[in-house]
Amino acid sequence: MRELTVAIDAMGGDHAPEVVVDGVVDYLKRDSSLKRISIALVGREKEIRRELKRLGSKENPRIKIINAHEAVSMREHFFSYWKRRKETSIQKALDLVAKGRADAMISVGNTGAVMAMASDVLGNLPLVRRPALSLSIPTLKGRTLLMDVGASAESNPINLAQYALMGRAFLQAVEGIENPKIALMNIGEEPLKGNELAKNTHNLLQKLDINFIGNIEGQDAVLGEADLIVTDGFTGNVTIKVAEGVADTIYSLLKREVASSWMGRLGFFLIKRALKRVWRQLDYSEYGGALLLGVNGVVVIGHGRSNARAVSSAIELAGRFVNDNVLGKITQEISKLEGAFKELQYV
Repeated sequence: MRELTVAIDAMGGDHAPEVVVDGVVDYLKRDSSLKRISIALVGREKEIRRELKRLGSKENPRIKIINAHEAVSMREHFFSYWKRRKETSIQKALDLVAKGRADAMISVGNTGAVMAMASDVLGNLPLVRRPALSLSIPTLKGRTLLMDVGASAESNPINLAQYALMGRAFLQAVEGIENPKIALMNIGEEPLKGNELAKNTHNLLQKLDINFIGNIEGQDAVLGEADLIVTDGFTGNVTIKVAEGVADTIYSLLKREVASSWMGRLGFFLIKRALKRVWRQLDYSEYGGALLLGVNGVVVIGHGRSNARAVSSAIELAGRFVNDNVLGKITQEISKLEGAFKELQYV
């Protein structure tokens, strides 16, 4: 297994650069025996060095610092950062990938900024109009790929149809699912339900040579009936954040009930291991981030409130995507679907 370099936007996220550097150091400590991933931390050098010193990793040979004066805030508007993008930590990290000095890029910062700059710096894959964030979510039958989960708040039917084709390529190439079942997120199962976007997308997906199983409602998304669920970025982002909130609330309620009586504490002791396994499946920090499908490079975008564990997990995820040649496999699969993609251009 060859050594890889992962470029990380050190200034991205709600608690940067502290949490980002914490996550990098945590990962390298756990990965010390393998020595297969080196890190390029991109951001304000003085602040990064301060955090490394605090963590006792000032001279770690597997960490390289790339200075970037500008940072994009979590809520910053496109027109605010675009003029100065070349000096931002996001673009400088992406530049490393574009120039072959890094194998993948990670950011837990402004999703819109990362997507816009990734498309500009790396370019989109052939035939792809707009990238999408793809996230593997837990279900009763395993895991389901949900996309888009926030790359674009507004989409049209052609975008969603392309998401279906890209997700299909990903599942075939990476997960080995020969004919993935694809569903469309909607407020009802009937083809005529939903807004114009949903109805028009449903009609379009029916025309494609894919295993389209129809609409799926929100409460059924976690049952595992579909391998891929397609939706616009606004709906997808709300979906995962509601799910995270519900999981956190259930965990807090359980803790409160356990502490309220000796029987609760006894019951918790008996099922503690099972609960930990369940929580590990629901905890977003275990998965690290979502792959930005459709750009010509491996880009992983994490949650803005990511903790150190989430950053560490994102590094593992990026390393797996590179080692498994996800980009090459997806590109190859998309080329097989050239006819379907070109058909969409004329819809």
